[in-house]
Amino acid sequence: MALNTSAESPLPVGEVSRLIGGWIDRLGAVWVEGQITQLSRRPGAGVVFLTLRDPSHDISVGVTCYRQVFDAVADVVSEGARVVVLAKPEWYAPRGQLSLRAAEIRPVGVGELLARLEQLKKTLAREGLFAPERKKPLPFLPQLVGLVCGRASAAERDVLENARHRWPAVRFEVRNVAVQGVHAVPQVVQAVKELDAIEDVDVIIVARGGGSVEDLLPFSDEQLIRTVSQCRTPVVSAIGHEPDNPLLDHVADLRASTPTDAAKKVVPDVGEEYERVRLLRDRARRCVAALVEREERGLAHALARPSIQDPHRMIDERAGHVADLLDRGRRCLRHQLDRADSELTHTHARVVALSPAATLKRGYAVLQKADGHAVRDPDEVEAGEALRARVSEGEFSVRVDA
Repeated sequence: MALNTSAESPLPVGEVSRLIGGWIDRLGAVWVEGQITQLSRRPGAGVVFLTLRDPSHDISVGVTCYRQVFDAVADVVSEGARVVVLAKPEWYAPRGQLSLRAAEIRPVGVGELLARLEQLKKTLAREGLFAPERKKPLPFLPQLVGLVCGRASAAERDVLENARHRWPAVRFEVRNVAVQGVHAVPQVVQAVKELDAIEDVDVIIVARGGGSVEDLLPFSDEQLIRTVSQCRTPVVSAIGHEPDNPLLDHVADLRASTPTDAAKKVVPDVGEEYERVRLLRDRARRCVAALVEREERGLAHALARPSIQDPHRMIDERAGHVADLLDRGRRCLRHQLDRADSELTHTHARVVALSPAATLKRGYAVLQKADGHAVRDPDEVEAGEALRARVSEGEFSVRVDA
């Protein structure tokens, strides 16, 4: 419960320490897992002091236990070992210090570690951190390679020497970190984040030589796995040897069996690339030569055709036929014109013979009234009516006599 305090009525330090101790006493015993970083066994002392550290975080807590508790596991537990401790939190009021009083210590065996890693692997896989579609392709020719490895380690030497032998112009941004022990995880995570933040870094290699399962545990840590999964830069895992398979191999964009293999997969070999370019150039030259030769044969075959050698031959062959058709057309047209002329002459003669003008030339006349109508019946005129008489050579006026 919250305490009612103020600047006018504060609690003494002793009272605060006593209250904290009371709250901690109510926690009871708990099982705690960690890695032993410090171990103190003074000769003749009945109490053993050790420090448990969380490998994934920079957090540690002191542990005390009676000698007989520690002696039960003294043969299999040393500094760096992972243990599970049944302990009760204690508060040392005079110093205001929290510690754990261990009643039982159990070493974490390899089988148990592997089982936990397998469970973690399944959990991360369900989240999609190992999905193939998340993996980013490596650049063909990286200009700057980030390298996370141990200081002056064989892994660093293998990567640098092999990469520079393959491509002398390649540059490296190296981060030397602890690759095992309690400080490995935070240092590797920090190094990966730093390299990922550098825009010029094209790919990051996390490299370490071989070791036991316990030595490689930092590279299966959940914090490191999640950090790598969030990197924008492609990450290559080169941990241990071929049989080793930490969880970093699954989340990385590329797994290399060894640090030397990582250098070969990340940096192309300049000699091999020159040879590949030469082969491609020769292949292209052969393809172009074959294409030109094929086109030359096709052109020669086309030029050998009669239509190309004597292009007017077909026209000459058709010219006589065209002339015959032209003469035939002219004869047919002339015949039709002659026949039409003859028919026109006969028709004209018939028209002339039947025309009113021909009748008038034979001495006949046509009488017309004033309105132009021809007189066909004597009853159509009246006495004294003026008519016009039309003859072959003209016309004149006449008057009807009663």
